[in-house]
Amino acid sequence: MGFIRTGRGFIDVTEKGLSILGFSASPAFILMKISPVKRIQVYERIKQLAVQRAFRIAGDVDGLLIVERGKLDEVLKKLYSIDGVQDTRSYVTIETVR
Repeated sequence: MGFIRTGRGFIDVTEKGLSILGFSASPAFILMKISPVKRIQVYERIKQLAVQRAFRIAGDVDGLLIVERGKLDEVLKKLYSIDGVQDTRSYVTIETVR
């Protein structure tokens, strides 16, 4: 059915298989800068978004979201309505290397 590939010593889930499981082999990444006084509220609202994964991170940005490419616009529109989200940067994958 095309959901997995097998060979000597490996089993690989195909892009079709990942799609059935609700994951995208070519996700989009959203990096967010969040107001320090609003972080708790923003992270609570992010839990309600249609994202694959959401991370609090340390560094130049405060959060990282992994979303399906097809849901990128929808998620960005919802992020813009959350009080405390100061800035976003989006990146779309070209291909999976490994």
